[in-house]
Formats: sequence, structure tokens, C-alpha cells
Amino acid sequence: MNEAQNANPKESLIEFPCDFPIKVMGKTHPEFAQTIVTVIRTFDSGFDADAIETRPSSGGNYTGLTVTVRATSQTHLDDIYRALTGHPMVKIVL
Repeated sequence: MNEAQNANPKESLIEFPCDFPIKVMGKTHPEFAQTIVTVIRTFDSGFDADAIETRPSSGGNYTGLTVTVRATSQTHLDDIYRALTGHPMVKIVL
């Protein structure tokens, strides 16, 4: 077996806890950013909504947000991603 086969698939290259940026895109809507804040605060109660970076698409139909969460583990980060991708207002999460 080579080294790659011996590696634990659960090991992460990310050291936790850490601040982790997530990009979220959805249809432009007046409540989009606040809705994303609400979702994230269920996992990170100290999330700073003022630190969100907002970028409208060139046509204005979509809004991209960059949110930086405090992730405490890979499971915690996965849970945040699942909650965001499962939300009906969200089109893409990176």
C-alpha cells in the first residue's frame, strides 16, 4: 500500500477551529442576506453580519455573498454547507 492508501479519509487539511469563507449565491431578493445570516447563526451564534461581502451579478438577477464562519470541526462545516445548500433561496454554495 502506498501512503495515499494509508491516509485516513476523515482527516482534513483544515485546522479547526478556523474562520472559513463560504460563497453563497441566490436570486436577488430584499431578504436574501438576512436569511443567510439567520441560517448561519444557527451554527455560529457569534457570526458578524457586518462582515458579509455582497456582489450583485452583472444583470442584477443574482446576488453573491461571501460569509466567513467560525468552523469548529469538519462536521460543523459540513452541517453549515448542508443547511445552506438545502435552503430554497440558495442556488449555489462554494
